[in-house]
Amino acid sequence: MAVLLKRLLHLRRPPEALGRPLGRREASLGTHAGPAVRVRFAPSPTGFLHLGGLRTALYNYIFAKKHGGSFILRLEDTDQTRLVPGAADNIEDMLEWAGIPPDESPRRGGPAGPYLQSQRLALYAQATEALLKSGAAYPCFCSPQRLELLKREALRNRQTPRYDNRCRSLSEAQVAQKLAKDPKPPIRFHLEGEAPAFQDLVYGWNRHEVASVEGDPVILKSDGFPTYHLACVVDDHHMGISHVLRGSEWLVSTSKHLLLYQALGWQPPRFAHLPLLLNRDGSKLSKRQGDIFLEHFAAAGFLPDALLDIITSCGSGFAENQMGRTLPELITQFDLTRVTCHSALLDLEKLPGFNRLHLRRLVSDKTQRRQLVGKLQALVEEAFGSQLQDRDVLDAAYVERIILLRQGHICHLQDLVSPAHSYLWTRPAVSRAQLGAVSEKVDVIAKRVLGLLEGPGMSLTQDMLNGELKKLSEGLEGTKHSNVMKLLRVALSGQLQGPPVAEMMLSLGPKEVRERIQKVLSS
Repeated sequence: MAVLLKRLLHLRRPPEALGRPLGRREASLGTHAGPAVRVRFAPSPTGFLHLGGLRTALYNYIFAKKHGGSFILRLEDTDQTRLVPGAADNIEDMLEWAGIPPDESPRRGGPAGPYLQSQRLALYAQATEALLKSGAAYPCFCSPQRLELLKREALRNRQTPRYDNRCRSLSEAQVAQKLAKDPKPPIRFHLEGEAPAFQDLVYGWNRHEVASVEGDPVILKSDGFPTYHLACVVDDHHMGISHVLRGSEWLVSTSKHLLLYQALGWQPPRFAHLPLLLNRDGSKLSKRQGDIFLEHFAAAGFLPDALLDIITSCGSGFAENQMGRTLPELITQFDLTRVTCHSALLDLEKLPGFNRLHLRRLVSDKTQRRQLVGKLQALVEEAFGSQLQDRDVLDAAYVERIILLRQGHICHLQDLVSPAHSYLWTRPAVSRAQLGAVSEKVDVIAKRVLGLLEGPGMSLTQDMLNGELKKLSEGLEGTKHSNVMKLLRVALSGQLQGPPVAEMMLSLGPKEVRERIQKVLSS
């Protein structure tokens, strides 16, 4: 693969006619005193939005917002046989969930619509007709069987399969004769001449000599639908796209697109090809990995900002890699000239840490914290429902206290309704015998804790409770402090492990702690 890419892709200086080439770092982004910045994210709705797509969309979004431009969602649905039901809605839903909604889209509309390629067939037909009239395109009457034979022969000879351009040389009379039998043949673009060099804003000067390594490509299929090469050129032109930021897998196709722009007499946009987002081990992200789809992360309780943060922290485009950036900070700090050619290695094992950081940031904001309280109330209701012995646990003040106390110990809000935290919402069934197995001094310990909670003017804090519980243990001859804590933890939560006992007591509150201890004593 590497050898093939070297053959196809030539990093080189442009022709002398273009003057002294600028280095990539010197290259203007074409955003100053020029037309408005308009970028597009153009996925195919053949699957739901995944992390690789989110990263491409995000870089387009933050580039547009940094330069006061527009971010457009265009769905490339020309391959009707591969469309996945619900994928189009999912893509736009997930962009909105991630906080990077398009300014123009199939759902929102806009001045350059429609934004579904299947609804733009007339534009592709017009462009194709112009290419046919100028001689830059021609109909192809080769049967699928012949094309398959060409492919097999090339593979047998260990060559790259390519069309042999047979129909390019047909006379007008031959074309007319064949059209009478086959009125809707596919149309191929005539690749000829030297491909123009172009300066990619990430990879620098490039030239891909398509005519020497490829056959003439189909640009319009017999069903009237375009292939990617024609559709993206026509749409980018008519939508006024100023910059194309897309995956590096399209880098070698750009010269072909520039030839199409040239044949149509249109000014091309600037191109910036983004390096791939790979797994930590360097393997390619695969749609077969169910856990790379955004729906999975949303359902698992990951925050949009955590995902945006991790997919930018593992790559380039910023002065320094750091954890904890918000979307406004990403927009401010993004610099396209800092995007390198190196693939970004994504370590999803670090995502929970990113999520914890962004969750704590939300908790620290009063307005955001109120929203978290509402979400946790709904989660508690959903998780426990009829099991709630006391619906006071849904009180906003109580729920907020739990969030504030546990914020540094959880990665997702959903963690607070896991079995480990069930004691916060339901009373555990604990017998006196269970406590007796921990310590013989159940009554003494329980009564002292009850006395501690009934002290006049007692201001409960975690530090104060830790100190008082330590003193309580020291006053019990022959009883270890760890056993006292173990006994209290079981009494309050029914569990042998969990948060510090002082935090448990602070979470539940004096009234609930008294009731739980008294219940065990009377059992």
